[in-house]
Amino acid sequence: MKRRTSRRTGVIAVAFLAASTASPAWAHAPADPQPTVKAQATTATAQQKVLQYWTLDRMQQATPMDRLLRPSQSAPATADRRREFPTTGAPWRAGGVIARTAGRVFFTYQGRDASCSASAVASANRSTVITAGHCVKLDGAWHTNWVFVPGYDNGDRPYGVWTARQTMTTGEWAADENLDHDVGAAVVNPLNGRRLVDVVGGQGIAFNQPRRRNMYAFGYPAQTPYTGERLIYCSGGTFDDSLRTRAIGMRCGMVGGASGGPWLINFSESSGTGVINSVTSFRYRSLPDQLFGTYFGGSERALYYRAQSA
Repeated sequence: MKRRTSRRTGVIAVAFLAASTASPAWAHAPADPQPTVKAQATTATAQQKVLQYWTLDRMQQATPMDRLLRPSQSAPATADRRREFPTTGAPWRAGGVIARTAGRVFFTYQGRDASCSASAVASANRSTVITAGHCVKLDGAWHTNWVFVPGYDNGDRPYGVWTARQTMTTGEWAADENLDHDVGAAVVNPLNGRRLVDVVGGQGIAFNQPRRRNMYAFGYPAQTPYTGERLIYCSGGTFDDSLRTRAIGMRCGMVGGASGGPWLINFSESSGTGVINSVTSFRYRSLPDQLFGTYFGGSERALYYRAQSA
């Protein structure tokens, strides 16, 4: 990925600690850089066409998004009753809400089928998914045939396949793929008359939080030694990127396909709930044991407000 930095702005912290049954009082959206939005499958015919496109075989053959990047780009690219902490990459076997809200994303990028990771998030429309910016738009082109599969597990799609009616990203990522703001979102269509968060729940989300905290990162890495068929997690303390961006880092071995997966603070291993405070964005080739996620600030907050009100 192109590595560019941007100015830091001070914004009041906002956190929505909502579980699947929460009914928060939604505040008015603050004035921040405006997200860019792309219409996707907005009609029943278009939705059916996308669903027919994504057969299980096509999903399992999809290339991790990170393998399709240009050589100059650098995006990302093993527990029992008490999970190992810290860990640099292990299967998540504890179930809980995270096993329903985290999922795989599939889409077509410039004619090629690709995959990323994402999470359902608590939202006013109960239909919002958070992922990485490069998992919705890259090289000036919006991805098509975009679907979210929550709880994906070894080919099983227990909560269905959800088509996007809108995808969007931060204004900075849309303008010049600024790696400081590599965050995307999708608003998915109802499935069988029900909304996403009513089916799988939604993690909380927070912005402008203190750095250098313990976090859990989840995703579906799909390159060796992983296959993309299982939910993988890393956990431990985080640190600031000291090289080129405002990102936060964690020691983590997840590779391509994990992009867009949620990083959570205040995570409960027993319930599988927490507060999303970053998503997997990139790694440096010279630091293969470290993974970096976008710091959620004002632009990411504006994106979330735009998505949850759509």
